[in-house]
Amino acid sequence: MRMPVVDLGSAVGFGAIVSFPSGVLYSNQTGGTSCLHPEIEGIYVPLANDCLLPGNTLVGPEIELYAYFDGPKHLGAGATRGLDEEDAGFINGVLARYMLSGFLAVDQSRLKDSHEAWVWSVLTGEPELSHGFSGFGPYPRAAVLTWSNTD
Repeated sequence: MRMPVVDLGSAVGFGAIVSFPSGVLYSNQTGGTSCLHPEIEGIYVPLANDCLLPGNTLVGPEIELYAYFDGPKHLGAGATRGLDEEDAGFINGVLARYMLSGFLAVDQSRLKDSHEAWVWSVLTGEPELSHGFSGFGPYPRAAVLTWSNTD
């Protein structure tokens, strides 16, 4: 019997799908105009998202990542042939700016398996409680960073 699937296509903001035996598959529309729908079993955790009032303006990693993958290097095409060191460096920089790099990093060994809005990463240790989740050890543990696709 197939596991239940949660499609994050209507989710707003940035998050990580932590690989975990939850019995639930998570998916998102990814890869720019390629509109891929990869899946991973785990738990979805929204990370570092906020809304500024007045104006209802989303603030968080998604804004920078969306602009990067829609920008001159990838042109919204989705980076479906994999990411490179430059992409990983940019994403790790975004994680650092939002105070996520203490427990989360791009998985350098899985760059070719990653693309826009579906980036393999490593949960390197227990996050601080202020990030809203805990208890996913032992570490390191695989995770996928995901956000709204540029198509």
